[in-house]
Amino acid sequence: MSDQPSLPSRADALALMESWTASDSLRKHMLAVEGAMVAYARHFGEDEQRWSLAGLLHDFDYERFPNEAHAADEEHPSEGVRHLRSLGYPEDVLQAILGHAHYTGARRETRMAKALFAVDELCGLITAAALVRPSRSVMDLEASSVKKRMKDKAFARGVSREDVVQGAAELGVELEPHIAFVIGALRERAPLLGLAGPGAT
Repeated sequence: MSDQPSLPSRADALALMESWTASDSLRKHMLAVEGAMVAYARHFGEDEQRWSLAGLLHDFDYERFPNEAHAADEEHPSEGVRHLRSLGYPEDVLQAILGHAHYTGARRETRMAKALFAVDELCGLITAAALVRPSRSVMDLEASSVKKRMKDKAFARGVSREDVVQGAAELGVELEPHIAFVIGALRERAPLLGLAGPGAT
């Protein structure tokens, strides 16, 4: 028997995320990152529920505390983590959330933390690449196309290419298969993410 306290439910986490986040695109980003995290948890034989929570809530405080100054212990993600800690979220999930932002100084020591960092910026890049396709869909998007987009510095300017490359390296996966894996994860929830193309449900 495990003596670990039970995890907060996904339903509660989703309600919290939605109550703190008005932006549809930011909500979809967190749902995309959650999908990639669950897929990698399954791939590595890790705890899907814990990884789901880390992905779903990694940016939930961003609208309230945007942290343009990149303060290490204030604003996003530190304020959100403090709130989650008060709600009883497990420390490994909180450390993963802190670790997805370089400026917190939190070390990415667990595979969950490394995975969150590896998929966060990449999900943004894949979403942007899908939405400029004629199909406006992730269903016909290939990893080679995303890799080509990475070289265009004017495309999805807010996405850190360095973080995408570093994240794959820290997770111990090759970049192009990593991109393909995350594309596959996003295809599984494409309608939820608005990436299934016009008229898709």
